[in-house]
Amino acid sequence: MNGANTTTYTLREHEIRPYFNMEGFMEMSHETRLGGAVLERLVSLWGEWLPTLRVCEIAAGKISYLAVWLPESVEKTVDAAWEKSASDGFMVNSLAQYMCMAAVQEMLPQVEEGGCAPSPRPTEALRAALASQGLFYREDTPILEARYAVVTHYPFRGGCEICHMQTQCPKGQGQAESASVLLPGYEREEQR
Repeated sequence: MNGANTTTYTLREHEIRPYFNMEGFMEMSHETRLGGAVLERLVSLWGEWLPTLRVCEIAAGKISYLAVWLPESVEKTVDAAWEKSASDGFMVNSLAQYMCMAAVQEMLPQVEEGGCAPSPRPTEALRAALASQGLFYREDTPILEARYAVVTHYPFRGGCEICHMQTQCPKGQGQAESASVLLPGYEREEQR
């Protein structure tokens, strides 16, 4: 697909349908117990949201990206859960985040080891490709407007060292426990 002038890109949809891993969800959400009714609600929402999950590979010049997102309807469901109760909102919000990361990890298993999917610099071609799918960056920022969306390099190129948002991230500033590994040949342009 082509965008305006110099924004040439191609899109390839992937049919990724991760399964609900209760242990992985509990680890990500820092929960130690899930009651039966809560678990049933989470599994029900997982089944409802799974068909709406989008996983797309974007090739823009020499760089390829992976985009994973859930539609605005999921954001509305989460907002309604927050209005109901803080605990319900937290669980449903965590579920949406977990679904996106489970899909990323299915495509890029290295992300699980590093604990992060580093954000790429939003180039003109990447912005155009995402916009063609209804995803937009906030004005003058590298942050997507969609609440449940992840964009990272594809294939895996490294962790914090290549993340465009490193200066705003506690992990990228060395304030987190796990470190990531930079693969040879994928250093930042400035470091070459």
